[in-house]
This record gives sequence, C-alpha cells and structure tokens, in this order.
Amino acid sequence: MTRKIALTIAWVAAIVALGGIRSIFTPAYAQDQRASVTIDQVNRWETELSNWGRWGKDDERGALNLVTAKKQVEAARLVKDGVTVSLARFADLDKAADNFNFGETKHTMVSRDPNTGRVRGALDAISFGIHDGTNSHLDALCHYALPRDGKQLVFNGHPQDLDEKGCKANGIDRMGPGVVTRGVLVDLPLLKGVPYLEPGTPIYVSDLEAWEKYAGVKISSGDALFIRTGRWARRAKLGAWNTAREAAGLHATVMPWIKQRDVALLGSDGVNDVQPSGVVGTGEAANRPVHTLAIAVLGVPLVDNGYFEDVAREAAARKRWEFMTTVQFTRIPGGTATTFNALATF
Repeated sequence: MTRKIALTIAWVAAIVALGGIRSIFTPAYAQDQRASVTIDQVNRWETELSNWGRWGKDDERGALNLVTAKKQVEAARLVKDGVTVSLARFADLDKAADNFNFGETKHTMVSRDPNTGRVRGALDAISFGIHDGTNSHLDALCHYALPRDGKQLVFNGHPQDLDEKGCKANGIDRMGPGVVTRGVLVDLPLLKGVPYLEPGTPIYVSDLEAWEKYAGVKISSGDALFIRTGRWARRAKLGAWNTAREAAGLHATVMPWIKQRDVALLGSDGVNDVQPSGVVGTGEAANRPVHTLAIAVLGVPLVDNGYFEDVAREAAARKRWEFMTTVQFTRIPGGTATTFNALATF
C-alpha cells in the first residue's frame, strides 16, 4: 500500500468517525436539527425557499397549483371502503384557555319575522372568529406577509393592502372553490407510543421520515399533509391550555423539506409551529416561522386546529394512512381564512 493511499484511507476514516461524510452530502438544515435556528436563517429561507413567480406573476393560489387533474383522479382511487370522517372542529361556545381569539362564539335561533312578529320557522344565526383557537380553519395566502421596502407583501409579491374589508390580493376568494387530493396523516403519538405529544414538543424531519417508514407512505407533490400531535386527546383528558404560547408542532428546520416534497396543503391539530418556536430573534417570523415561510414564501395554505382524532382511528384500523380528502373553501371576499370544511374518505 502506498503512502498516498494510506493517507487517503485514514482521511476518509477520520471524516466518517466525525460524521463528516453526512455533513458533506446533507443539507445544512438537517445536520443538527436540535440546534438553535436564528432569525437570520429564517430570513435566508425566505429567499432560498421562495415559490414566487413559479406559477406566473399573477398567481394567487400558490402550492394549490400542485393539485393537478391527475392528482385528483389518483386521490379518488384511494376510496376503497366508502367510509368518511370529518377533519374539522367548530369553535367552542364556552370560553376556555385556548379559544382566545376575537370575541365570543354565539349561536342564536330566530323564529319570528322581526318586522311582523309572525312565526316563520326555526332559523339559525352564528357569529364566531374564524381564527379562534378552537376552530378548525385554513389560512389564506394573504394571512402572513413579508416586510419589503416599507410594504407588506404577501405570496408572489402582491401587496397585502389589508383593511377592514380584507385583503386585496391572495384572499380566500381568489384561491378557488377548494381542493380534492391525497391526504396523508402523520400520527406522531402513535409512532412514539404515547397518547399525545406534550406541549412544546418539536417535530423534526427525522420524525416525518420515521413516520413514512412506519406507515409505508411517501409524502409527495400535491399532497395535503396533516400532522396529529394529539392536542384534542390531551385536552379531553387534562383540559384546555393556551396553545398560542405552548404547543407541540413543526420545528422551523422542517420547512426546506416541505418545499422539497412539494406539499400543497399543510395542517395540524394545533397551531402548526411548535410553541415556543425555538428561533432566536424577535418578530412574527421568529415566533411563527412555519406560518411565515409556508404562507408567504412557499404559498402553502395552513390548517390550524384540525380535528384528526376520527381519521386517526379509521386509519389505524386499516393500517392505511392515506385517503382522499376534500376541502371546500368558503369564499369570503378578501378573507384571510376559511372555515376548514374538510372530509377524509377511505
């Protein structure tokens, strides 16, 4: 063996011993998932992960464009048993620590004509905050913005122009009637053998890929990805808590992976972002990096407070965590969100 070959072997052995081969071939975000992320890194991702212009300069649907006609047909073929469950939960009527948004939820009945006093049948009226902390909702692409040159720009570089009438661009009314696509449930409590994840538990790329191996699925372009942390199971056992301040959820380092897999819609039974986020810095992008990057940069609508207990039960019974999902958008003019009217069909 020549001295040159011996030195080469020794060099390679040293790199392997130090994990250096992994650092050469693995993206920086995946090297040490538990290392702190700074706001500077989040700001770099705002450029590196951007889908602005990908579907044309006038686009206001973002990653929903990944749900092609072919994808919808493939999703329909997933229906084998004709069993349908809801993925949604309506806002609590009673006050609780986690229904913290925008006033009370009210349900009233109107049975008489207010002008004549005549009985005209039972009629319902409801009022609630779509972004209420217990209401399943889907954020429109104008819900989060990036500060640029003194302006607030939403996905694809459109001005947010938010006022009391809503957004002038990327509002929920501009994102189509809804989507039909393959839904994939990631049931992390099931994977980890626990009833629920504790508040503040971060979810990393390694968790998602471990789930793919466990469930025999590969998350792919145009999918609706639903992350179950067990928030509602924990709430049923221990009561409500302030999920805006403390919740299991995705770590910021997951976002390059979400871009790589071309996820079309991303949802959680909590607030998506792990809270606290762990990002070192201040501002909304530090507090909610997943929201900022998904909505304003990738153009991926987010579902907050989804209800995944029923779909988890049906999926586990079949050992099949993919299904057809149908999501209907309530097309509120200029709306920053829609109620999450969604079904999973096996």
